[in-house]
Amino acid sequence: MSTIAENIAKVGARIRAAAQASKRDIASIGLLAVSKTKPANAVREAFAAGVHDFGENYLQEALEKQRELANLPLIWHFIGPIQSNKTKAIAEHFDWVHSVERLKVAQRLSEQRPSDLPALNICLQVNISAEPSKAGCSAEELPALAAAIAQLPRLKLRGLMAIPEPTADLDAQRAAFARLRELQNSLNISLKLDLDSLSMGMSDDLEAAISQGSTWVRIGSALFGARDYSQPSPAPTTADAAPAFIKETPL
Repeated sequence: MSTIAENIAKVGARIRAAAQASKRDIASIGLLAVSKTKPANAVREAFAAGVHDFGENYLQEALEKQRELANLPLIWHFIGPIQSNKTKAIAEHFDWVHSVERLKVAQRLSEQRPSDLPALNICLQVNISAEPSKAGCSAEELPALAAAIAQLPRLKLRGLMAIPEPTADLDAQRAAFARLRELQNSLNISLKLDLDSLSMGMSDDLEAAISQGSTWVRIGSALFGARDYSQPSPAPTTADAAPAFIKETPL
């Protein structure tokens, strides 16, 4: 096996163990491979090992990979910050967006989603740890934002996403993820929504996230290895049968 395939197997074992410990159906937990800064051939290797869902933060980099990998049936998730001048290309080229935090952005995605494509799956990013430097809406802003976005055409509001403040304390990890789960439950009750997705958990805390109901764990370094941040990140642009632990994504 290649290193990436070996890593996928190791992460899959962690997901299976966490699902069993929480008495959860492993089919309800999706592996989202975070391929930002990694070359297209790494995505191709991961796909050959059974991964179908890939998360990208940088639009221009993602579009280049999509062109290079157009012959593969990949499912693309945008998980990075969204500037208004990026919404058209995101609406046209992605299946999921996990990082919506403003109504204006959602409105633009709705208006710019091509009518011949399925509805764009949306997760609202919540600043669950209330960090001043962290993206995401506040818990207080969330109900009004969710209510408004749920009414927009060509979007399907699926759930919530969060990146809690990093900590090695397992109880603290669980508490942050539990707060996000409780917020989603509250929205489903108060707004009569049917949100089914919790995008939470990364390489260092996926077990805690799964224990609190995560349906998407976003895994990068544990699959592809450490990123080389000595190289500059891509600049913002104005351009417009799988293993059991890998979830086939409904579009």
